[in-house]
Amino acid sequence: MSQLAKIQPPAAALDSVDRGILRELSDNPELTNKALATRLGIAESTCAYRLRALRDNGVITGRRLDVDTRALGYPLQAVIKVRLGSHSKEHVEKLYDDLVRTPGVIQAFHVAGADDFHLYVAVEDAEALRDFVLQHVTVHRVVRQTETLLVFELREGPGVLPRDTA
Repeated sequence: MSQLAKIQPPAAALDSVDRGILRELSDNPELTNKALATRLGIAESTCAYRLRALRDNGVITGRRLDVDTRALGYPLQAVIKVRLGSHSKEHVEKLYDDLVRTPGVIQAFHVAGADDFHLYVAVEDAEALRDFVLQHVTVHRVVRQTETLLVFELREGPGVLPRDTA
């Protein structure tokens, strides 16, 4: 079942226990059920049930491994803004599918506004970045223009779950 097909409960349906689980896991996704239950002051069985329900209802959609791209030999990060010359559904979907399958793409955003896509990529060096754009982006006839922005630094924001500031 696709993530979009899952029925997500309205935000109001999530109680303080659900939100506590989400907050704790966003800080440390490797927490065991036992540790999570202890932190929240609830029974392990309750915690396991709630966690399973959050996954089954599509609130938690997966797990992610964050890696340091520099340690893997890809120290240069960039955002590539892509504008299309044609916006047929078929062309947009084909391009999007191709872009998300391209090695080096960390995230691909289909956006509204002057641009149509923003690609967050990591590559070896400036030459590899140029080649990435030429070999994987502008080769598509539907692409009219690109603009490449170098990423100097990336910091994670707090997300949508309120945090204790104390």
